[in-house]
Amino acid sequence: MDNTTRNSLLACSAAVLLALPLPLAAAAPPSDAIRIDVGRQLFVDDLLIAETDLTRTFHAAELYENNPVLKPETPLERNESRGKNAIPVAAPFGDGVWFDPHDRLFKMWYHAGWFDGVGYATSKDGLHWQRPALDVVPGTNRVLPVRQIDGHRLTRDAASVWLDHAATDAAQRWKMFAYFRQQGNKASNAERGELFTSPDGIHWRTVRTIGYQVGDNSSIFQDPFRRQWVFSVRNGAVSLRDPNCGVRARFYYARSEFTDLAERKGGERLPLWLKLDARDRPDPDLGYEPELYHFTAVAYESLMVGVFGIFYGPPNEVCAKEKRPKIIDLQLGYSRDGLVYDRPRREAFLKCSRAAGAWNRGYLHPATGVCLIVGDKLHFYFGTWSGVAANRNHMYAGGSTGLATLRRDGFASMDAAAGRGSLLTRPVVFRGKYPFVNVNARAGELRMAVRGADGKVIVPYSLENCLPVQGDGTRIQLRWKGVADLAPLAGRAVQFQFQLVHGQLYSFWVSPDASGASYGYAAAGGPGLTGPVDTGGGSVNAH
Repeated sequence: MDNTTRNSLLACSAAVLLALPLPLAAAAPPSDAIRIDVGRQLFVDDLLIAETDLTRTFHAAELYENNPVLKPETPLERNESRGKNAIPVAAPFGDGVWFDPHDRLFKMWYHAGWFDGVGYATSKDGLHWQRPALDVVPGTNRVLPVRQIDGHRLTRDAASVWLDHAATDAAQRWKMFAYFRQQGNKASNAERGELFTSPDGIHWRTVRTIGYQVGDNSSIFQDPFRRQWVFSVRNGAVSLRDPNCGVRARFYYARSEFTDLAERKGGERLPLWLKLDARDRPDPDLGYEPELYHFTAVAYESLMVGVFGIFYGPPNEVCAKEKRPKIIDLQLGYSRDGLVYDRPRREAFLKCSRAAGAWNRGYLHPATGVCLIVGDKLHFYFGTWSGVAANRNHMYAGGSTGLATLRRDGFASMDAAAGRGSLLTRPVVFRGKYPFVNVNARAGELRMAVRGADGKVIVPYSLENCLPVQGDGTRIQLRWKGVADLAPLAGRAVQFQFQLVHGQLYSFWVSPDASGASYGYAAAGGPGLTGPVDTGGGSVNAH
């Protein structure tokens, strides 16, 4: 991102944030303290840290042992309508995976048959999926009927599905962006984006057609911190290697109303937003300049988590000739303002196997919604391609759905690499009273002290008086002898001092509830969550 664009976006962000009411509070925090009432506080950057000798470690996701969780099996997914040109696919191409608290089901929208349908599947556990027979196209689980324009069939490309918990109209509870091509039409206007709404995620109504050019693999998501719908528009930017060539990049467009994404006011030019830089190195076996192929994001706890689809090659013409999928790995970025995303670990969070014949050889696409909270783990669903099919090999054949997991809050941990260490936070302020941590101290222990504005320990919240945590849990309450909770310190600027022996600290927060509810954003939801934020806490881990 160039400095002019970055500064203009940051100025816009600051204006919006200043106009918003502070969550769970009626007044501004004292001095320069960081308000921590919204969500678990994660250590993906240095924002919360004043001093530490702990070591930060970023963690990659782990593949589910019984992958893929969905693969082409039905006539729609096997793409049988295309006859000998069939390309089987049952994989999110963006699309989305969400937990719907209304009927307590996992729900998946996915690419069913290459350039064919949007399929719909449900699950009770997120592992075993069923394809319900729907009335949209009887006998199938298709949720968008086949349409034609000027005699040309509309074929779907990428899509984004979003559960809008804040929708005031029940008919617009589900929202979708989809990108279409007119099959066989080479005209410049043969591609189009559309916005849809639905009461149930099954019966969709087109509400607007995008009135300006957007690229395939563009996506939409909601940023609740800024109260904006964000259109992550894919288009071309100048190559770092050759100023005469273009690379895939992302351009920014946001509106408070979903349908307003369809029209640019006054024909305004979209600013360049996200682009790979010199720290993004080519794949050593391929050698092509990497590009930003896909981007989506979600609010998780106290920040935005973004997924970057990094394209390493080969180009389409090479993949078509060699009948192999493109290589796209997924990296993570984090944002505190919804505009600037930092990718501190330039390595794959989810990596293509790159092995010929493997179900996940290449072409990884994250499901919209990014992740779901399932007990003590986060579930990440993604589409991936093998390039292999029963009737023929093809660069887009063999698309299936994979699942990867991560410890809850497990993006980064602060580790006592030398056996013992400490971390002092910057001044923070809270309204809750029950302190919680996500920590693995099975081989050691964790204690916490609280310091005042003068830097002195506030009695009785000392390290010596803290009951040591000796265990592993994603929600463990901290306690001190002779005191019930942190209620006497609510509203004061204080610093937390963690002392860790042989362990990993992932997050901390102060809850108003003994359940440990964080009141942070819950990404794409999960069992036990009733809305867009964690208000229940779930089961507390004993230690």
